[in-house]
Amino acid sequence: MSTTSSSPEVVAGIDIATAAVRVVCVDEQGQVRAEAREPLPPPRRGVGGHSEQDARAWWPAVAAALRRATAALPAGGREVVAVATSATSGTVVPADGAGEPVGPALMYDDRRAAELNARAQRIGAPRWQALGLSVGPTAALGRIAWLAGEDTPDRARTRHLLHTPDLIAWRLTGGPVATDWSHALKSGYDARVGEWPAEVLDALGVPPQWLPPVQAPATEVGAVSAAAADETGLPAGCSVRLAMTDGCAGQIATGAVRPGQFVGVLGTTYVLKGVTRELVTDPSGALYSHRHPDGWWLPGGASNTGGEALAHVPADRLPALDRAAAARGPASVVAYPLRREGERFPFVSGDARGFLLGTPADEADRHRAELEGVAFLERLAIERVRELGVPVEGPLWAAGGGSRSALWTRIRATALGMPLRVADHAETAFGAALLAASGTLHPDLAASAAAMVRTGRDIEPDETERAALDESYAAFTAALRERGWLGRSASL
Repeated sequence: MSTTSSSPEVVAGIDIATAAVRVVCVDEQGQVRAEAREPLPPPRRGVGGHSEQDARAWWPAVAAALRRATAALPAGGREVVAVATSATSGTVVPADGAGEPVGPALMYDDRRAAELNARAQRIGAPRWQALGLSVGPTAALGRIAWLAGEDTPDRARTRHLLHTPDLIAWRLTGGPVATDWSHALKSGYDARVGEWPAEVLDALGVPPQWLPPVQAPATEVGAVSAAAADETGLPAGCSVRLAMTDGCAGQIATGAVRPGQFVGVLGTTYVLKGVTRELVTDPSGALYSHRHPDGWWLPGGASNTGGEALAHVPADRLPALDRAAAARGPASVVAYPLRREGERFPFVSGDARGFLLGTPADEADRHRAELEGVAFLERLAIERVRELGVPVEGPLWAAGGGSRSALWTRIRATALGMPLRVADHAETAFGAALLAASGTLHPDLAASAAAMVRTGRDIEPDETERAALDESYAAFTAALRERGWLGRSASL
């Protein structure tokens, strides 16, 4: 596809989150050339753990965001050579033979099929154990079985089971496409052997023809149709490529795409994700793996602790507290700032509760202790990964809103004893754009990441505070063991 010299080729990454669609158009050097956002209707959450969204709203929002983004490009969108879509993991929607939704999307956090997921866990236990996975209460697999068991007109009209990006790719290309093995993971796809779990689907009564073929992320699955081009501003013939779930795309956006590289995402919760050559299984169930586009593996885990530890602090107070906490140095107390019940990573315990050891001297002391507590959890997570035989190379890539705090990033580096490297665009839409660039602007994902990901300077540990943090970390882990939380295993 040709463009003018003043209009370099770009790729478009689409992120369909719970509340909004975001589109970014990125050139081969990683510069964001245009972006746009469109809201989505909020999910409807009700009794029985139901969580639904009107899937018919997805395409109009995507098309509108694409139109605004492409219109802002110098060549009006003609320079876009590829597009890829990422979305929440585990959201599914039943569709008819034309790809039209016949019911609401069942969201990633919908719990209506918890019993069916427990049954799926029992039926496929050997498979899940080999994969290092467990079928949790919110897995998409159970919701698919629930849809199959419904005796309604919508059930009778269902011909396809679509993940969010599958529906968008259908609209872009004009027909059904393969899904990627990342979005298919929570639907039961076995990326280790490359198949849907027939023994589980048969036992649950899921029609096998509902499920799409599965291919690797970054694979081309079609081209933008003339009709979709008119709606979106993308050029007809633009390559439509597979992406990955929001969490995986966020990891890729940091540039951590090669074995040994890991990223700590400090958002509302803390997530550690990395790359290994071989599949790693965790008997505790705290760590599980997606498959890398190149066939490697992406082990990771998500904590219930993270940025929400500071939710009690007004946002306009945080800069002043950071300054005060930086001035006072290491905290005099030790905190585990867990604001909800139970922990899922780096250890699994439904009994876990937040704690504070000692009495803070003042507000700054408590704030510093909470920042350190999350850093200690990150250190524990990396130690857990290493215990499983996984090498973690420095620096640790850093992403998420919490990584914008210079103080918190330095505390994390000091607690870990390794530098942190903060990425400029560690977000889902940018990660989707990197996947779209793989095989188009660049030969593969590693080349896309090397050319397009920009990072700031590495944040080094503060050796003057290292001993104090080591001492507090020892008290932190001792308290977890005394309470019986650390060291437990979770059954599959």
